[in-house]
Amino acid sequence: RIVLKRDMGKLQFLTLRDRDGDLQLVCDRTLLDEDAFALLDEVDLTLALSRKDEAKQLAEQQERLLRLRLALGGQIGGEIGPPLCVVFEGWDAAGKGGAIRRLTNAIDARDYRVIPIAKPTDEEKAHHYLWRFWRHVPRAGLVTIYDRSWYGRVLVERLEGFARRDEWQRAYQEINDFEQQLCEHGTIVIKFWLHISKEEQLRRFRERETLAYKQHKINDEDWRNRRKWSN
Repeated sequence: RIVLKRDMGKLQFLTLRDRDGDLQLVCDRTLLDEDAFALLDEVDLTLALSRKDEAKQLAEQQERLLRLRLALGGQIGGEIGPPLCVVFEGWDAAGKGGAIRRLTNAIDARDYRVIPIAKPTDEEKAHHYLWRFWRHVPRAGLVTIYDRSWYGRVLVERLEGFARRDEWQRAYQEINDFEQQLCEHGTIVIKFWLHISKEEQLRRFRERETLAYKQHKINDEDWRNRRKWSN
């Protein structure tokens, strides 16, 4: 049994328990405060790889990823493995799309799907917000990559007022339950948060406005979201 507890005033943030080998995240409270961002403030953003080291490590990891995918699909070992969900979240312009491209370059296009999460459609609005994610959970041996995720309920939807207070507060437990159900079914869930500084985001935003082939990536909504960085 492992218990990690962080007292952040109104938020008892993390309780992590080892249950039959599976780690579960439990939020004891559903009211966030600004201290919840302290962990991101401590990230060392000066760390970097040289171009040479980046290319070498990328090639090695893509080869490793290919072997893992073949094992998952039963092409190696003969037994089909569990479903795999890979989740990317992070700041605007943090590099989610680039990371996903590097990931998928190593995999046969028939073995994965990338699900970009944007403004919900009318059909998606007519269902519970988790439905748009449930419907893309892969079958055994295959991979679904989510470009943004169900955490949007307590991030952008909370900040923009798209979800009522009772809805986004309830979502913390709903998300925990959703992920627990996936794991208890045998689905592997891997989550990545891509973090950059506010200054680096500004540099990337300006680059997107300047370079013609990147201008489709920037709009007024991105700048409005940036003004809410501290929220």
